[in-house]
Amino acid sequence: MNKIKIKTKRISEKFNDIPLPYYATEGSAGMDVRAAINEDMIIKAGEVNLVPTNIMVEIPVGYEIQVRPRSGLALKHGIGLLNSPGTIDSDYRGEVGIIVSNFSKEDFVVKRGNRIAQLVITKVYQAELVETLELEESIRGNGGFGHTGKN
Repeated sequence: MNKIKIKTKRISEKFNDIPLPYYATEGSAGMDVRAAINEDMIIKAGEVNLVPTNIMVEIPVGYEIQVRPRSGLALKHGIGLLNSPGTIDSDYRGEVGIIVSNFSKEDFVVKRGNRIAQLVITKVYQAELVETLELEESIRGNGGFGHTGKN
């Protein structure tokens, strides 16, 4: 298992009772991140809210943190993340915020310390785009969305 260190800073001591993100099991790909709120936050049906986490991170250059939805919230409550996966870049130093969308027909209540998303650390590469007049042919060619069929 490859591990990297990511410096993490709490913004306010009033949320020290909320654990920092951590892996729930040895095989977990994502760390659960929790809502750092004083009062219940109601995300109305069909609406979007920004859920604070009270953490800032220092990600090493060459890595990103992807913010992904939690499958249980999606299945049981219709809760997802709009820009999923969201990206936290290595040069960002602000608070990690989770853009939560309620796709269901019922309001959803976020409570202090609820696990609201997961954070996945990934290696990134920067590309150098080389402009050309010709591209090599491929079997697919320019077939677009749905090109490979339904079966």
